[in-house]
This record gives sequence, C-alpha cells and structure tokens, in this order.
Amino acid sequence: MIKIEKTANEEFIKKSITHLEAHGFEKIKADIDGYDCPKSYLKKGSDTKITPDIVALKNGKKYYFEISLKSERPLLLKSKWLFLDTLSRMNSNRFRIITTKGHYKFTDNMLEDINLSDKTPIKI
Repeated sequence: MIKIEKTANEEFIKKSITHLEAHGFEKIKADIDGYDCPKSYLKKGSDTKITPDIVALKNGKKYYFEISLKSERPLLLKSKWLFLDTLSRMNSNRFRIITTKGHYKFTDNMLEDINLSDKTPIKI
C-alpha cells in the first residue's frame, strides 16, 4: 500500500497482523503506530521511500507482506511490488500479497500486469 493511503487502512493492516500471528509468524514489524517500522529503501533518483507494509519471520525465513487494496496510483504500487519481489528473491526470502473481499480482481489484474501471476494472494 502507498504511504498516502496507509492512514485510512490501518484497521485492515491490524487485521492482517492478527491473521499472521495466528499462523505462526513472529517478530512482526509493520508500518503503523504501535509496531517497529520495517527497513525503508530509497528509490534512486527520487525522494520516494519504499517500505514494506509488514515484515515477519517464520521458521527462520523472512517474509515481506504487501496489503493490496484498490489504489488511485497503481503504477507506483506496481513498481513497489516488483522491487519487493526482486529484493526477496535476491536474499532467499518470501514475498506475499494480502487482500480482502472487493479487491480480488484489482489484485489479480495488477499481478498479471507485472508478470507476477504465479503469486497467490492471501485472502482475509
């Protein structure tokens, strides 16, 4: 999710964190108040910061989670997802998308556009 839209969707991020905790994830970092903030990456040539929505550990592996909700800036979201997918593959980590009812089609279209259709979104 893009930083501008994050404040309006904190409830869904908290719901996602609860879901992840129930599935055995630990040391959860999230880009909201009350949690440690995950590491941010600065996009070269601009002032854009890329911060994963949620980072967690399970069985010694690091997982990057992105919340997929309909966005008015899909191009920025696509570049963020591609970066996080590449970063996770470089370091033998995992990258997952979390979505909810009403946003499945948007998420599937976005993943198809950037050739990540092999990713199956976690539906909460």
